[in-house]
Amino acid sequence: MDATLAGIEHETDGLTVRLRPVAEPDLAMFRRFVSEPGLIGLDWSGYRDAGAPARRFAVDGYLGADDGRLVVEVDPERAVGLVSYQAGRYAGPAGYWEIGIALLPEWRGRGIGWRAQALLCDYLFAHTPAQRIQAGTHPENVAEQRSLEKAGFQLEGVVRASEFRAGRWRDGYLYSRLRDDPSPWPAEAG
Repeated sequence: MDATLAGIEHETDGLTVRLRPVAEPDLAMFRRFVSEPGLIGLDWSGYRDAGAPARRFAVDGYLGADDGRLVVEVDPERAVGLVSYQAGRYAGPAGYWEIGIALLPEWRGRGIGWRAQALLCDYLFAHTPAQRIQAGTHPENVAEQRSLEKAGFQLEGVVRASEFRAGRWRDGYLYSRLRDDPSPWPAEAG
């Protein structure tokens, strides 16, 4: 994955949202996401190895060919979460990206999430030949559903029993954005 992220930012209401590669100081936030129950909301799936983020960072800086993470940053250069991408394939050459996001709780509900996800789509469409980007969310996560729709995604349907969480199998919602779909950016924002 090309590490150049020039122009991967969006300003609104005096707040600039940008994506950038992971830096070593960001690993403290990544460790929090795997060791603090509830920090990532419904996606909490139990404690994970707190040393894993540093080991992965040492391998490729989270910029792998098939998966990776970028830091979501707001001015003045403050890391507020991360976006992730992972390659998938349905059949033959039909590759796609599955994306995700985790923002620190104090930064949710400010319009940062949809902008970060839209920026990630712009980045992936600009630097890879993928025609499709998809994202899953929980039926009860209405805020993320709205965020995905603002970022240009369309609901495709319910994925039954797609996740084991809190002791039982649960359904999920699948959203997608295609390369040819309309841009979520207002015309004046470019």
